[in-house]
Amino acid sequence: MRQVVVGSADDIRIEDVPWPAAPGDGQVLVRSALVGICGSDLHACAGHHPFIDLPYRPGHEVVGAVGAVGPGVDGFAEGDRVVLEPNVVCGKCRQCLDGRYNICRELAVIGCQTPGGMADAFLVAADRLHRLPAEVDNTLASLVEPLATPVHAVRRSGIGPGSKVAVLGAGPIGLLVLVAARAAGATEIVVTDVLPGKLERARKLGAAAALDATGPDLLDVARGALGDAADVVFDCVANQASMGQALELVDKGGTVVVVGVAAGPTTVGLHLVQDREITVLGSLMYTREDMSRAISLLASGAVTADDLVTAVFPLAEAARAFAAARDPEQIKVLISVDSS
Repeated sequence: MRQVVVGSADDIRIEDVPWPAAPGDGQVLVRSALVGICGSDLHACAGHHPFIDLPYRPGHEVVGAVGAVGPGVDGFAEGDRVVLEPNVVCGKCRQCLDGRYNICRELAVIGCQTPGGMADAFLVAADRLHRLPAEVDNTLASLVEPLATPVHAVRRSGIGPGSKVAVLGAGPIGLLVLVAARAAGATEIVVTDVLPGKLERARKLGAAAALDATGPDLLDVARGALGDAADVVFDCVANQASMGQALELVDKGGTVVVVGVAAGPTTVGLHLVQDREITVLGSLMYTREDMSRAISLLASGAVTADDLVTAVFPLAEAARAFAAARDPEQIKVLISVDSS
């Protein structure tokens, strides 16, 4: 079968590898249908991701269909449409036992630290799959995994009805944080970015204001749009400039949630954190309840595929797909896998 291998941004190739063996106990063979290219993939292929080593075999945003079911698997049958939850965990550490397996001490991610689903097929433990309802088609389902990360971040933040929120960065994750925050009851949401096209998408998704992140009066304009300082700021950029803005935008006693993956160490204004009693939270991936919530939000029409999916390429053109995904004007680029 075919599997994409990434050696660098200029070395993205398709290798012929053996078809997976028959699924063993508790396993399912999944035939991939659509696979998203994530910002983490772009960081990785450029050699900038702190937790992904090159070469790697991508594919953690996967929608597919069950091809075969191994012994001891209940709840899945051949032909079922599924979406992958890619975190691989030990199930034994304190974090796993507390239900926070997204930060398992032995955490690995399918398509990051282990071979992924950007291939004709892959084997996976059945408990890493979620069945899709009929009202969520495959293209819409490609947003389940990307939406689960914002759902988890919003849940961590504690926002609720009436919250005032700022979202820094209007890429796929930032736009989906906007969707998840609105669904959680936030009434005023400001989004920042440097690209007009992405800011326009934020407006269409319900942002009260979508502002140029480099504007000289950004902080004043953002506070004016919110009517006050933000209760919660989601930093979906995670660099020096965005973290500085987050600490200035958040209210005293408020919360900054770091959602973006920083390329390396970043200086934080601890004098502001201490003096204003600001809570700084990290947010990593999701758990099963976040994936389920993401599926429910998509089924409810909270966001459509057309809102975010901007290009689809066949698997044979994976290198072109990655090149397109590097275009800042793109939002979500998918690879379509024809396993026939």
